[in-house]
Amino acid sequence: TKFATQCPKPLTFEFFCREFTLKSRCIRIHTLNSYIQQFKRKEMKISTTSITFLAVVGSAVAFNGSPVFHRSPQRSSALHMGGARGGATSPAGKAKTVEVVSELLEKSEMIFTMPASGLTVSEVTALRRSLPEGTTAKVVKNTLMARAIDDNEGFEGLQGTALMKGANMWFFVEDDISGSLKSVKSFIKENGKIESHGVEGGVIDGDVIDAAGVKAVENLPSKIELIARIAGGIKAVPTKLARVTKAPNSKLARAIKLATDKNNGVEE
Repeated sequence: TKFATQCPKPLTFEFFCREFTLKSRCIRIHTLNSYIQQFKRKEMKISTTSITFLAVVGSAVAFNGSPVFHRSPQRSSALHMGGARGGATSPAGKAKTVEVVSELLEKSEMIFTMPASGLTVSEVTALRRSLPEGTTAKVVKNTLMARAIDDNEGFEGLQGTALMKGANMWFFVEDDISGSLKSVKSFIKENGKIESHGVEGGVIDGDVIDAAGVKAVENLPSKIELIARIAGGIKAVPTKLARVTKAPNSKLARAIKLATDKNNGVEE
């Protein structure tokens, strides 16, 4: 009754919205129907769509006891693959990514890849920290990887292969190939990703290898290990020679003694 007596002549839609909003906390749907009847008697023209909208808003406010509001989206911890929110979206950003990848390819003795989808930011961070010095892990879009490969000899065999499909994390290895592969293998095992995130293949010495080839390379000694083995072998040669020459019953020792005595004028 108060609403009907206070409403202006003619009854306006703005007045209805203001009054309806102020009283929405204590009204119910049947009250809204009463307001609609009063509108009809005042011969106010209001669309069915507007009434329906007001009914939904009013019922939500009345039953919840608090104003309706939109919740702002929360950030999620996810790994971005250079898409809408990635860094390589603009032409300048893409060119920079290609430049960085090209530099990594120039320094790499081997590169290999594993699926990047399904990895969280924390998992990728932990994986990168476990890699040996000189090894870089980077998620690269296939189109940008293809452009970087075109600028570097020895990797062109990757073009058009299955390794250039899907979301990939590439590993660029400068020295410690075996150590890098073992670090990735440990990460996969510890995080239960053997079935989903195994190493799929790579390139070494210009040859494209599959998962089996990568596994075989893993068992090869690293460059540092090879140098250590060679150095150890060279160092051991004089020691072994000294032991042989000092042995009294050895043929080499007798020959050396005979030659020495002969030069000194001593006949046997």
